[in-house]
Amino acid sequence: MYATKIKMRFGCGSSNNLTEIDEIYLIGSTNERFYKKEVLHDHLINHSNSIQVNISPYPYLVPATSYKGEKYVKSTPNSTTNDNLLSLPRV
Repeated sequence: MYATKIKMRFGCGSSNNLTEIDEIYLIGSTNERFYKKEVLHDHLINHSNSIQVNISPYPYLVPATSYKGEKYVKSTPNSTTNDNLLSLPRV
C-alpha cells in the first residue's frame, strides 16, 4: 500500500508538524480512501512495513506517539530534511 496524499487538521494546512496530519490517503488496498492517522498507527503496530510513502525512496510508515500520548505515523528516516509524508500533496 502507498500513502499518496494527506489532509491536515483544520487551520494547519501549511504546518510541517506530523502530529497535525489528520488523515492519509492510501492506494493499493481493497478500500482506497482517506484513513485517520490513529487507525494507521494501530494497523502498523501489527503489520509493519505494509505502507510506504509514494515518493522516492519510498520509505515505510512507522507508528509513533507524541509526548502527549497522541498516536500518529511518520516515515522511516532518509536523506531528506523534512519527513517524506509531509511532501505529499495536501487536500
